[in-house]
Amino acid sequence: MTFSDRLLEWFDKHGRHDLPWQHPRTPYRVWLSEVMLQQTQVATVIGYFARFLERFPDLPTLAEAPLDDVLARWAGLGYYSRARNLHRAAQVCVANFGGTLPDSLEALVTLPGVGRSTAAAILSQAFDRPATILDGNVKRVLARYSGNTTPINERSMEQRLWALADSLLPEHRAADYSQAMMDLGATVCTPRKPVCTMCPLEQDCVARSKGLQESIPVRAPKRAVPVREIQMLLLRDQDGALLLQRRPEQGIWGGLYSLPEFPIGADLISAARTSLGLDIELGERMHSLDHRFTHFLLQITAREARVAARNRLSEPLPGHQFVHGAALTRLGLPKPVAMLLESLNHSEVP
Repeated sequence: MTFSDRLLEWFDKHGRHDLPWQHPRTPYRVWLSEVMLQQTQVATVIGYFARFLERFPDLPTLAEAPLDDVLARWAGLGYYSRARNLHRAAQVCVANFGGTLPDSLEALVTLPGVGRSTAAAILSQAFDRPATILDGNVKRVLARYSGNTTPINERSMEQRLWALADSLLPEHRAADYSQAMMDLGATVCTPRKPVCTMCPLEQDCVARSKGLQESIPVRAPKRAVPVREIQMLLLRDQDGALLLQRRPEQGIWGGLYSLPEFPIGADLISAARTSLGLDIELGERMHSLDHRFTHFLLQITAREARVAARNRLSEPLPGHQFVHGAALTRLGLPKPVAMLLESLNHSEVP
C-alpha cells in the first residue's frame, strides 16, 4: 500500500469526521475554519466558529459588516490580523469574484491572509481538488517520516518538506487526504509523546526506526523571551463610563479597543493631561497582568483613575470613547484588557 492508501485507510476509521465546518463543507465555512485554525487549536476554534457564523452566516454578510463587529466576534482568539485580513478578503471576493471564494490556487493566494498552504487547504477541502498543504501538523509528520534533523524553522527544511509533500500527494480523495494529514499530526503524531503504535506510517517512519520521534522535528535554540512593561489607565468619567482608545491597524491588537497606555514610570497625571487633554485623579487600586505573545512577554500595570470633576468633555477625543459596561460587549477587546476589566468588576463587588 502506498503512503496515501495507508493514511486514508486510517482516516476512514480514526479521523475526525464531525468537525462543525465539515457539515456542510461549503467554501465559506472551510475558509473561515482554516483562518481560525492558524496558530490555534481545534478545541479553541469550535466555539468561536459557531459564534462567528451566527453573526456572519455568509461571505457577503461578512463583507458588509463594520470591522468593529468582526473584531468583537474575534476578540480573545488572538492574532487579530487574521480577522482584519478575513474582512478585507471578503470584500475582495464581493468586488472581484461575485461574492464567492475563487476555486483556483492562483486566485486564492491573492486574497489577504491566504498563503500557499491555506489556499491549498481551501482548494482541497472545499473543492475536493488535489493540493499540497504544509501546516504545522503536516510539517511534523513529514519531518519524522523522513527522519530529517535539519531545524524545522530553517528555509531549506521547509523547501524539502514542500517537495516531499508534493511527491506524496494522491490524485483522488483530495479533501479526505488533506484532513487525514492534519488529523494524524493532531491526534497521533503529536508534538510530545507521539502514539507511534497507532500510526499507519509506523513501518516506514525513519524517526520511529531510529528512536528519534521525540527529538524530531528539531528546532533551532530559542532566544530568551524579551519582557516589555507598560502602564494602562482604568479611567472613568463622572458617569462611571470607562475610557477606551482604538489601537492603530498595525501592531499588536490592531484595530481593537484598549485602555490608554503609557510607558512604565511615566507620571500618569501629566501624561493624561498631555496625551488625553484630561485632568485626572488617581485611585489607590492597581491591577497587574502578564500576557505572553509569541515573541515577548508583556507585563501590564493598570491604575484606576477618574476624570477630575472640573474637567468635563463636550465630546470624546479623536480615537477615544467613554463606554458604559453594557456596550463593552459590542467592542473588540484584547484578551488581557478583558481580563483586567473582569478583575475590576470583581473588585467592585461589596
